[in-house]
Amino acid sequence: MYMANRKIRLGVNIDHIAFIKTSRETLYPNLLDAVRISEDAGADLITIHLREDRRHIQDKDATDIRQYAKVLNFEMANTDEMIRFAMELKPDYCCIVPEKREEKTTEGGLNLTSYSDTQLKKLELTISNFKKNNIKTSLFIDPSHESINIATDVGAELVELHTGKYANLFNTIDEFEALEEVSSASKYAHTKKLLVNAGHGLNYENLSEICKLDHINEINIGHAIVSQAVFTGLSDAIKKIISIINKHD
Repeated sequence: MYMANRKIRLGVNIDHIAFIKTSRETLYPNLLDAVRISEDAGADLITIHLREDRRHIQDKDATDIRQYAKVLNFEMANTDEMIRFAMELKPDYCCIVPEKREEKTTEGGLNLTSYSDTQLKKLELTISNFKKNNIKTSLFIDPSHESINIATDVGAELVELHTGKYANLFNTIDEFEALEEVSSASKYAHTKKLLVNAGHGLNYENLSEICKLDHINEINIGHAIVSQAVFTGLSDAIKKIISIINKHD
């Protein structure tokens, strides 16, 4: 049963602001200003994704943001390069995500059910090493019980449920089936003593239903906020999202 007084955290992903800066190789927009405005508007943490192709966040951006942000969530692929970088960066959280160079954005969760024993052992070692360095690790997964079981087995402390399917089916006859998948996964992950985050494709129209689900700890949103910020400014865009989160009951 939903608990009305539950506080859902908001992570603001500023990758799309970084993309504007990187696309022209300018010093603006200033990402530290984006961090400050986001935090002042009520964001609980800042999320960034350092991709292999450096399409938005750059290495120096990440190190500057780490020094400035109160709480940092670092999205990364489980590659040797990114593991080394994360160990030096020491964010508060690392969210391990799948990554394909040709994709426009992350297309789904980690396909843990197809992982070899070698891949699972590497994932387990990454999580263990991060934990020793006071970095909490989340795995970005599709909302399935099987993936949750594997996440538990490799030592994850959190999972972030990929909400892309629900977002794509919102306002269709299949919306509630997709929402039920997220709901069921959230409840099951909670029984496994995992904190449950959610993200991908969430916006001002479809967010409320996700916030009504049991055990959602945190929501990460980037594209929708930055898109709204074009018209209303970053602070107002974030405050509008927080208002939806706080009124979801």
